[in-house]
Amino acid sequence: MSTIPSHLRYSAEHEWVDESSPVKVGLSAVAVDALGDVVYLDLPEAGSTVTAGEVCGEVESTKSVSELFAPVSGTVVEVNTAVVDEPGLVNSDPYGDGWLFTVEVTGEGELLSAEQYERAQEEQA
Repeated sequence: MSTIPSHLRYSAEHEWVDESSPVKVGLSAVAVDALGDVVYLDLPEAGSTVTAGEVCGEVESTKSVSELFAPVSGTVVEVNTAVVDEPGLVNSDPYGDGWLFTVEVTGEGELLSAEQYERAQEEQA
């Protein structure tokens, strides 16, 4: 099992959010491991609104195309252009340089603590 940073919260769909304002959103190492090499990202645009639990983009890897779900509701403030230009950053540093976008939060979906998320992954294994 990949290391799951304890300072983040996680969605059941494997996105993470941090505690900053606006929050950063990314994909967990669990998702990245399952996806394989990420080759393309379709992310929401800055200024657009996202709704917790709803599709807000796509992640294309060498194995599949997967939907990206918003873990929170709010307005997208910034998109990580580095990860759009170099999607492999998601694989090499999912909790650092591989973040996807930031959101000024107006509401949260069901988010799990690192411990709850890890337990959920163990139960699914």
